[in-house]
Amino acid sequence: MPVTAEQAELLPLAIYTFIAVFLIGALLAAAYYLGSRKHFRDKEIPYESGIVPTGSARHASQVPFYLIAIFFIVFDVEGAFIFTWATAWDRLGFPGLIHITVFIVVLMLGLAWLWIKGGLDWGPSAARKGRQWPT
Repeated sequence: MPVTAEQAELLPLAIYTFIAVFLIGALLAAAYYLGSRKHFRDKEIPYESGIVPTGSARHASQVPFYLIAIFFIVFDVEGAFIFTWATAWDRLGFPGLIHITVFIVVLMLGLAWLWIKGGLDWGPSAARKGRQWPT
């Protein structure tokens, strides 16, 4: 049975998929058979490396840290999309300009909503004003 051009194009993908699945299976099997089978009470508790926990895992963490992390991710992804659009702006034309404008406006509306809700008020100034976190 002769191989068509479409099948010939998919052959490297099929080979790559087979090799990837085989390697993953081989590594999982090796970890299962070569891994330690010793079980200790300390290794069964939900902490890493069998280290006996000291103190409480419950601690007050500052929410602004997470806000900064989320802002970074959102605006980093926005920057990646804008740079991608900027490299192909001449081929995208006016419809591309409309799409990127809508994208930026939606993100700015989200930022304005967060600002209005008080999500950007944190630190000593927020404590002086008696602001609570948005719910």
